[in-house]
Amino acid sequence: MNRGTAKNIVRALASLAVLPLYAACWLLRPLDGNDSFFAACSQLLSLLPGKTGSYLRVAFYRRAMERCSADCFIGFGTVFSQRATVIGDRVYIGPQCNIGASRILDDTLIASGVHVLSGTKQHGIADLSRPIREQTGSFDQITIGRDCWIGNASVIMASVGDKSIVGAGSVVTQRVQEQAVAAGNPARVIRLRATDSTPPSQPTAP
Repeated sequence: MNRGTAKNIVRALASLAVLPLYAACWLLRPLDGNDSFFAACSQLLSLLPGKTGSYLRVAFYRRAMERCSADCFIGFGTVFSQRATVIGDRVYIGPQCNIGASRILDDTLIASGVHVLSGTKQHGIADLSRPIREQTGSFDQITIGRDCWIGNASVIMASVGDKSIVGAGSVVTQRVQEQAVAAGNPARVIRLRATDSTPPSQPTAP
């Protein structure tokens, strides 16, 4: 038996194993307007260790998410909070990540402890007469492009262009252009990969 056949058998077994959990998630979906049961399933599956855990997580997300490729890897302790998530081909997501509504495209690597927020406006703050928890916010789907590398413990609140790198511990609050290397808090583009040059100075965020 070759390796590809063995993987397909394991994927089929994983799909059968998570079918009851997905069935419960599907049945409760009309009552799950804020994806709370989906998030609870994600938290449960995140506790399964090793490659076996990744196969089971991927099998569930292939059915429950907007799209999840069969050949991605999702590490231990990583949780997803929104069904509106796309995981492309050959994506690697390390352990202990927390990911909101997002599109993570083909061949991208996400290191451990990365947080991908559903944009920068999840909580309303304008009305000082009401607690922040009662104010309406909005959720945006963040895109991390193809062939990107997101470093450990980064916080991603804006989209990242294809073939870009975000340094460890960076906080991305504005879109990162394609083929860029960005780092810092807030993250700034420090050079471009294609030319190995320093980009023009960027305007300061308001």
